[in-house]
Amino acid sequence: MSTARSITDTRQGLMARLTDARRQSDALFGVLSPEGLLERPIPERHRLIFYLGHLEAFDWNLLSRALEIPAFQPSLDQLFAFGIDPTDGGLPNEPASAWPPEAAVREYSRRAREAIDQGLESVDRSDPRLQNDVLIHVAIEHRLMHLETLAYLLHRMPYALKRAPKAADLTPPAGAMQAGRVRIPAGRATLGLPRNGGFGWDNEFEEHTVEVPGFGIDVTPITNGEYLEFMRAGGYENRELWSDAAWEWKAREGVSHPGFWVPRDGGFAYRGMFGEQLLALDWPVYVSHAEASAYARWAGRTLPTEAQFHRAACGTPAGEERRYPWGNEPPEPHHGNFDSQRWDPAPVGSYPAGRSAFGVADLLGNGWEWTASRFGPFPGFVPFPFYRGYSADFFDGKHFVMKGGSARTAACMVRRSFRNWFQPHYPYVYAGFRLVTM
Repeated sequence: MSTARSITDTRQGLMARLTDARRQSDALFGVLSPEGLLERPIPERHRLIFYLGHLEAFDWNLLSRALEIPAFQPSLDQLFAFGIDPTDGGLPNEPASAWPPEAAVREYSRRAREAIDQGLESVDRSDPRLQNDVLIHVAIEHRLMHLETLAYLLHRMPYALKRAPKAADLTPPAGAMQAGRVRIPAGRATLGLPRNGGFGWDNEFEEHTVEVPGFGIDVTPITNGEYLEFMRAGGYENRELWSDAAWEWKAREGVSHPGFWVPRDGGFAYRGMFGEQLLALDWPVYVSHAEASAYARWAGRTLPTEAQFHRAACGTPAGEERRYPWGNEPPEPHHGNFDSQRWDPAPVGSYPAGRSAFGVADLLGNGWEWTASRFGPFPGFVPFPFYRGYSADFFDGKHFVMKGGSARTAACMVRRSFRNWFQPHYPYVYAGFRLVTM
């Protein structure tokens, strides 16, 4: 599990965090058998060997340019610079032979790390080239984001190509499901970060307040068992429940059940990270935004907005707001299923210490939560000058905000201002949902 949350943001602390993030990425690639690196488990993404090079190329391209370190292998700097966005309409189709040998990629990674570390040791915190260490924060969190991407890619791999770590926690905690709804009174929700509020990605700024009318919300996310009722009611065959685009996607891709479910003997099993298992009815269901929206229409309710999620998560009956659902203390393992504690979900409601002031559970960890809010800029948005397209390229009205975090989300990114986003027809991420009523 990451130690990042307990280390201060001194230069020494940031370097320790970067080292820890590298350790985690090295360990995750260690789950793969050697031949697994050339697999492409998701059509929209590159072969896994790309990510072996990309993590280091991103850091190199970001930091070596800032520190004016000469390139040593510019062809690989370019090859591993950018991935494939699943919405651009084109799928990667290069043969395995198009990629460099694994040994060459690992040597490139070793040299890049060594040169970056030497460069960072030679400059102090007052050097303007590192922008008050923002570039180091970006390198750390970019890598941690990709650890989650790699995890859901590995989830699609054949089991024969994966090796469970000796320390892997494969036993779910005892279930504590408490279904129901609570009423959230009208009040304010503070979204975003102030400019002096610490590191955040460009889409997290600027802090602003939204007045939220009262609403009801599920105490826990929708479970596999609840979603199974929707399927048995013919939800995937009912045209009225799906938008035109969602219906076309479902028909084109042959989608007839959640992507983490596997049809077996007239029912369903669950695609666990290291083995197929019985479908746990008390685990949160992971689905695309399109599927979550269809369920919401079937149930006669809606997905929460980003502001409603904030209000339920961080608001209090007294009117003040918290940093986290449970209070202002930093995230710890007993607060939720995040920070790579587990490879698979836990039963909903398993972390009572993480409940909000209104009694809402599982708001951080155990699965990102889809919202009804389209991803867009907050008032005062300014793109990162060194990564102008990080957020702005997705302000297209076609992506939806996700909040919360999954089992594989680093503790530093379950902060209240962090925003994730995906397009509605991408069924691979660890994302579920809960519903609201007005």
